[in-house]
Amino acid sequence: MWRLKNEALGSDKAHNVQLLKVELEALNGKIPGLIALEVGTDFSKSDSSADVVLCATFNSREDLNSYIEHPLHKAIGASLVRKVVEERRMIDYTI
Repeated sequence: MWRLKNEALGSDKAHNVQLLKVELEALNGKIPGLIALEVGTDFSKSDSSADVVLCATFNSREDLNSYIEHPLHKAIGASLVRKVVEERRMIDYTI
């Protein structure tokens, strides 16, 4: 889950939320081991809410680790995520 900066990359938060959604969801089908990746955006706008949540499904922890190290994932992190994100929370879990 991420809270975004109010302004980053010359755009407002709403634009960057949508940009993150499009760019991250475009990873579907491009990274081996990534079964599904979905990006949700907050509509409540409460003080305790995040702006964006990323939910990804993998068959194994090894697939998760491969995703983390994959060049496409790293490229989005460097070119977009780190530039627009103010705060990050995460959880990895098994079902």
